[in-house]
Formats: sequence, C-alpha cells, structure tokens
Amino acid sequence: MAAISSPPADLSAALVLAPTTAADWLVILPVAWCLAVGAFLVMLRRPIGFHPVIAIAGLAGLVLIDGLLLEHVATNGPVTMVMGRWLPPFGIAFTVDLTGALFALAGALVAFAAGVFSLADINDSGRRYGFYPFLMLLMAGVSGAFLTGDVFNLYVWFEVLLISSFGLLVLGSEREQIDGTVKYGFLNLVATTLFLTATGYLYAIFGTLNMADVARKAEALRDSAPLMTLTALYMLAFCMKAAAFPVNFWLPASYHTPRVVVSALFAGLLTKVGIYALIRVMVMLFPVEREELSFVLALAGAVTMIVGVLGALAQTDFRRILGYLIVSGIGSMLAGIAIGGPGGIGGAIFYALHSMLVMTGLYFASGIAMRLGASSSIATLAGLYRKHAGFAALTLMLCFAVSGLPPFSGFWPKVMLVKAALDIGAWWLAAALLLVGFLTMIVTGRLFLFAYWREEDVATGETAPPSPATLAPLAALVLLTLGIGLYPEPLLSAIQSAAAGLAEPSAYLNSVFPAGGPQ
Repeated sequence: MAAISSPPADLSAALVLAPTTAADWLVILPVAWCLAVGAFLVMLRRPIGFHPVIAIAGLAGLVLIDGLLLEHVATNGPVTMVMGRWLPPFGIAFTVDLTGALFALAGALVAFAAGVFSLADINDSGRRYGFYPFLMLLMAGVSGAFLTGDVFNLYVWFEVLLISSFGLLVLGSEREQIDGTVKYGFLNLVATTLFLTATGYLYAIFGTLNMADVARKAEALRDSAPLMTLTALYMLAFCMKAAAFPVNFWLPASYHTPRVVVSALFAGLLTKVGIYALIRVMVMLFPVEREELSFVLALAGAVTMIVGVLGALAQTDFRRILGYLIVSGIGSMLAGIAIGGPGGIGGAIFYALHSMLVMTGLYFASGIAMRLGASSSIATLAGLYRKHAGFAALTLMLCFAVSGLPPFSGFWPKVMLVKAALDIGAWWLAAALLLVGFLTMIVTGRLFLFAYWREEDVATGETAPPSPATLAPLAALVLLTLGIGLYPEPLLSAIQSAAAGLAEPSAYLNSVFPAGGPQ
C-alpha cells in the first residue's frame, strides 16, 4: 500500500526565502569582522610583535566596511538581516538605519586612530596581556550595539563591550587602575541590572524584543500598559551608562587611570553608546513617553552640563579635566533628546558624533603633553608651546572645537541645540547651553595657558618631538573636525535624515516587516 504523501510545508510563513544580497551582508559584517580578527589575535599568542599590525589592519578594514554600510543605507534606506533566516520578530534582527550607520562609522574612525596611537602607548607587557584582542572585542560590542534591531541583543552587546572595557581598564594592574576599575564596574553593573530588568518588563508587556515590533505595538498598548514606568527605567539605566548627573561620578573617577589610549577609546565610545541607546529607545520606541519625561530629561541635561564644566574648572589634572568635559557634553546631548523634533534630535546626534572625535583627540593630546612635560598636572606642566609649536596648535584647535567655536565641528550642534530650545520656548535651556559653552572656553583657555603658553619650565620631560604614531592620529582627528566645521552640509544632511527617520520610523518598520509582518 502506497504511503500517503504530505503536502510540502509552507516555509514562507516562518523563514526568509529570498536570497540575501551581497550588499546586505554588510549589516553584520562589522561585528563578524571584529570577532574574527580578535579571535585570530588570541590564537596568535607569539610573536606578539604582529599584534599591532594585524589589529590596525583590522580596524582599517572596519572603517572601510562601516563606510560601505553607510553608503548602502543612505542609498537604499534601512536594511535588515535576521539570524537563521527566521522571520522577525522571532528571528534576531540586525537593522541598520542612518543613525546606527553614522555612529558605527564614527566609532570605527575613533578605534582606528586609537590603534595607531597605541603603537607608542602600549608596551610589550600590554600586548602580552591582550590589549589588541580586547580592543577588537570592544569594537565588536560597540558595533553590535549600534547595528542591532533587538532590545535584548542591545543588552548583550553592552555586556560584550563592558567585559572588554574591564580588561582594558585594568591593563597594567597598578593600584590606581584597580581602584578606577572598581568604581567604573560597580555603577555600570547597577546600570546593566536596571537595563536587564527593564528588558524583562518590556517582554512581559509586548511579548517581543524586536525594536520594530515594539514600536508598532506601543500605540495600541499605551492606555493599558505601564509604558511610562518602562521608559523611566530605560532612561535611568542609559543615563547611568552615559554618565549623566547624578550618576556620573564613576567617569571622572576612572577615566584618568588607564593608559592614555584606553582613556581616549572610552571617551570616544562608551558614553556615546549609552546616548545612542537612549535616542533609539526614547525617540523611536516611546516618543509619547519621551515627551512626558522631557522636562525631567532637560533638567538632568542642564544640571549635567553645569556640574561637568564646574568640575572641570576645579581640576588641575589634564585627564580629570577632560573627564568632566565628557560629562558636560553628555548634558548637551540629553538636552537635545529632551527638546525633541528634528532640531533637538539632530543636534544630539551631531553633538555625539563631534564629541566622539574631539574628546578622543584631546585625550591623545593629554598623553603627548604628559610625555613632553613629565607630568599630568597643569600646575607643573609649562612651556609645551616652545617644545613643540605644531602639537600646541593642534591642541588649541581641539580646545576651540570642544568649546563650540567656529570654524570647528562643535559650533554646528551647539547652534542647532540653542535654536531648537528657543523654538519651543525653553529659553532657560538655551541659556544653560550658552553659559556652558562660555565656561568651557574658560576651562580650555586655562588649560592651554598653564600647560602650553606659560614661559617657565617647571617640569622637564622628553626633549625629542612626539613620534609620528602619536601625532598622526591627533592631526587626522583635528583635520576631520576642522573639515566638518568648514563644510558641514553632507554630514548635516545625513543627520537631518537620520533624525527624521527616528521620529517617523516607517522606513525602519518596513525594512523589518516589508509585507506587514506577523501581527
């Protein structure tokens, strides 16, 4: 008796059957590339002399990949790839829009510059203890956070970058480094716990962790689910990650302790991942709740700005000053998120990208200054302008940029944020932004006058000029911030499109659910 044949299963209801184009593989390639290069470095334990060459080549490849990804997204709109070809929301999605692509490319540029700088900053001991594998793992976590379309995977990539940052922070095992790692680790673990708690709460409410699925279901659940509580939990967790007041004390207590290149990496990347997550969740997923919490967020932003810049005024250590300036900049980004609209969100994105480049460059400058002057204190540093006028000029341009002065990159986001604040009648927030810009000029002017312009040589350090490995990445970041300041139109256009895509995420949703998707 012949067996009864069953009809073929309809896999189209569960799987993505269309072949993935070569260009769409760019969505996950940054993460896969970093993990592959990092794993290769771990296997290549000897000779460690090859580690810098391989890592820098890997980071150059990452810049190329992220540049191609940005071009692909700018041309074709948001792009989605799901793991295992399972249809979303069941398949874990990587979804990249202009916001994620811009942050990913800026992060790759920062990491590549840090890789070159590390040639002169990381010795054989640091290489043996895994600086370069940790660096690649950090970039895998950062890239994954910027590119994922799943809230739980955002948490996972936060954990990846957090684990690698612990390794980088404690590299060298000095007493001060261990103390800084404990402070850094404690509050970040508290923030991670809040993040995970909020994510469990999110799944209980929505039954999904896919960002696009959450965004399209939020309106229907707004009257029956405690979305305000959920949003407040996420806001607190990400503000802790970003070092916003009053949970900012861990940053200036830890960022001055590791190697200079590690401080520069952290300054350029880690707090900006927290800002990115805050933008993604509050602007795209819960815009109504963001509006309700906007005054609280604006107040936190204003206080963070002022506390940060006043803390910088009270410091004499070069890197501690920069740590407080990072905190102050976070306040400006929070102000943009609170203001909302294309001007506010665009200003926050622009400010974050600018800060990634400029703060990394300033930490590079602090390392070179410490070598030339044999000190990290501006009370004992002096005469750096006479030792190396070109280096002093590069530092001065970064001081102008971080103060928001033209013709550098910091001018445009400051203008956008002040205008957006005035447009909604938040004159007090606009006044806070302008006041902090003025105080930042005083901070950086004081730093430059004491450490660079002062005539007497209170301390003596290296008499040889800075090595090309340290000056080249510093000069490249300065040229980049100058180029953005002089010709901001291409970046400004991309940022405005990115902000519009967050406020009206239909293109993002259609990328994940092109035919409406499962209901």
